[in-house]
Amino acid sequence: MLKHQAPTRAQACWCMDLKTMAYQQAWEFQQAVVRARLEKSFSQDVILFVEHNPVFTLGRRGGVENLTVSDAFLEASGIQIIQVERGGDITYHGPGQMVVYPILDLDRRRLGIPVLVFMLEEARIRVSKNLGVQAVRNPRNRGVWVGDRKLGSIGLAVRKGISFHGMALNVNLSLTPFEWIHPCGLANVSMTSLERELSEKPSMQVVRKLTRQHLGDVLGRPLEEIRREQLDKAISGKL
Repeated sequence: MLKHQAPTRAQACWCMDLKTMAYQQAWEFQQAVVRARLEKSFSQDVILFVEHNPVFTLGRRGGVENLTVSDAFLEASGIQIIQVERGGDITYHGPGQMVVYPILDLDRRRLGIPVLVFMLEEARIRVSKNLGVQAVRNPRNRGVWVGDRKLGSIGLAVRKGISFHGMALNVNLSLTPFEWIHPCGLANVSMTSLERELSEKPSMQVVRKLTRQHLGDVLGRPLEEIRREQLDKAISGKL
């Protein structure tokens, strides 16, 4: 079903947890990793895990028209709006949402965008199932869903064969800011979280651990934890 090369130790994905980081800072860090990959500073694919401070982001399809509150309201809330180059429309990120950025050499892996999207959906569906939530795909809209409630979104970009941006899974965040937008440009769509579906607060640490496991499984590759200083050295070509 998912055709790509058998994994070897040399093909391990580096995996790093950025903890909680402002969106702009994480975006710039992604760009640095992508540039380093394109410049052949190092050869490993990288998967970044992060939680963001509250922010709305707009994808290539725009999305300002899908804000349902005034500029004054947003200014009072202290939530920024940032335009980025990923696919999709408007979405919200905040603490309690797990965001994953797979920075992968798609050409080397002979991996198409539709297959990568399928893999990222599959990993979140498996994580949700492990926790007792029956998440599924929606044939009309990307992401993962519980009934007609959206549990996680996806928005990718590709630069010269290297993927970046990625996926989000709502774990235990406040869902209120989603009420101020039409998420992903979809009117009358309700967002949900693992916490809401389970009626209890799941551990972000457990969710991250399960996600690492299932991402490794669907990608067919081991995920190797690395430290920030290691990746910084690789980016600078000094590793």
